[in-house]
Amino acid sequence: METAYVTTKGQLVVPARIRRRFNIKPGTRINFLEDKNRIIMQPVTRDYIASFCGIFKTKHGEKSAVQELLDERAADRAKEDREK
Repeated sequence: METAYVTTKGQLVVPARIRRRFNIKPGTRINFLEDKNRIIMQPVTRDYIASFCGIFKTKHGEKSAVQELLDERAADRAKEDREK
């Protein structure tokens, strides 16, 4: 376990070993997540972003949420046109 102190300005120095392990460099964005009584720091690095690739891919035969919405709106327009 690593320990650090918060400065009077509210700044926190991430220990060097952790910076190297998670590829945290100057300017790296850090997300803070609250989980009950814990704070989780998640560095937003290229590896973190790449981990989301394909997460929202549709399975064979499924429509994407965007396509479902477009189809629903087209059906609504067609219904409105018929009611005129």
